Amino acid sequence: MSWWWAGAIGAAKKKFDPDDAPAKYQSVALVLGVTGLVGNSLAEILPLPDTPGGPWKVYGVARRPRPQWNADDPIQYIQCDLLDSKQTEAELSQLTDVTHIFYVTWASKPTEAENCEANGKMLSNVLNAVIPNAPNLQHICMQTGRKHYLGSFDMLGKVQPHEPPYHEDLPRLNAPNFYYVMEDILFEEVKKKEGLTWSVHRPGAIFGFSPYSLMNMIGSLCVYAAICKHEGQPLRFPGSKGTWEGFWDVSDADMIAEHEIWAAVEPYAKNEAFNCSNGDVFKWKHLWGILAEQFELVPAGVQEELSFEEMMKDKGPVWDEIVREHGLVPTKLEEVGNWWFLDIMFQVDSTVDSMNKSKEHGFVGFRNSKTSFVSWIDKMKSFRIVP
Repeated sequence: MSWWWAGAIGAAKKKFDPDDAPAKYQSVALVLGVTGLVGNSLAEILPLPDTPGGPWKVYGVARRPRPQWNADDPIQYIQCDLLDSKQTEAELSQLTDVTHIFYVTWASKPTEAENCEANGKMLSNVLNAVIPNAPNLQHICMQTGRKHYLGSFDMLGKVQPHEPPYHEDLPRLNAPNFYYVMEDILFEEVKKKEGLTWSVHRPGAIFGFSPYSLMNMIGSLCVYAAICKHEGQPLRFPGSKGTWEGFWDVSDADMIAEHEIWAAVEPYAKNEAFNCSNGDVFKWKHLWGILAEQFELVPAGVQEELSFEEMMKDKGPVWDEIVREHGLVPTKLEEVGNWWFLDIMFQVDSTVDSMNKSKEHGFVGFRNSKTSFVSWIDKMKSFRIVP
C-alpha cells in the first residue's frame, strides 16, 4: 500500500523514535510557520520514517518561543521574525543544506494594502536569505488559500467572487490580494536558480491544531462550546441560514501537509497551483450537533441576530475561571478565540472547490470531514487547551 493511500484512509502512523534517526538525511525541509495549523502537521509528518523523499531533516521557524505542545516534534526550532530582514538573513542564510521550503505562514494587518506589503516582505526576506545560500534547494511549496477565489477579507461584499466550485484556472479577481503579491514574488525569485521548482497550495477553511493560529476554526469553536457548557447555555449557531443549510468543504491540516509533501517530491506536480480540500461536502447544521455532543450540550439552531465577537467580548474572566477549574494550559481568551474569523466564515453560504486537478496529477489523498472534525476536537482536549 502506498504512503499516499495509507494516509488518505487514516492508517496508523509509526511514532518517531529518536533511536531510529538516520545517519544521513536525503531531504532537508525548512518549514516557515511551524507552529501554525499546517506547520504543526508538517512538523509531525515530515520526520516519520515512511514519508516520501525522506529521511527528512526539518528546520522549523516561528516568531514566538517554542510552545509546549510542539516540543516533542523532532525538528530544529528557530525563533525568527520574518518581517525583520536582518534577523531573517542572519538566521536562515546559515541553513545551507535546505532542499525544500514549505512556506505556510502569514501576517495579519488591518488593511489588505498592509497585508500585501507585510506578507510580500516576509516571503522576500526568506527567499533572499535561502536561495543564494542553499545550493541543493530543489522546490518551494507556498500555501495561500481560497481567498484567491473569494477576495480578501477587506473586499468581501465589495468585489464579485468566483462562483463555486472553484478550479485552479479561474483568473485573479480585480482587487488587491496578498496571495497574488506572494505568487508574483515566488514566480520571479525561482527564476534566479536553475532547476528550482514551485507549487502553490490553496486550501479552504482548515481543520487542524494550533492554539496560536489566527484562523483556528476548531479551536475557537471548542472554546465557545466550553463557555456555553460552563454557563449552562445551549450551543447557539450565530451565523446565517445560508451557512447553516449550504454545502461546505474544508481542508484537514494533515492532508494539506501530505499534499504539500507530495508536490515537493512528485515530478508531475511541479510548477502548478493546486486546490487542496478533503474531497467531500457537509452542512454545518450536521456538524453543529456533533460539536454539541462532544461538549455535552444541547444544540440550538440559527441565531442570525448574534455574532461571536459580541457574545464573547466580556467572557475573558469566564475563560480564566474555566482554565483554573479544569487545570488547562494557561491561555487568555484573546489568544485562543478567533471570533472575527468565525463571524466572517459563518456568513458564507456555500464554499466548495474541485480537486480534479490534484487527482489528475496523482494525488489521491482525502479525509472524511466529520471524522476530521472530531479528531481535532479530541486533540484540543488531549493537549489540555479546552476541557
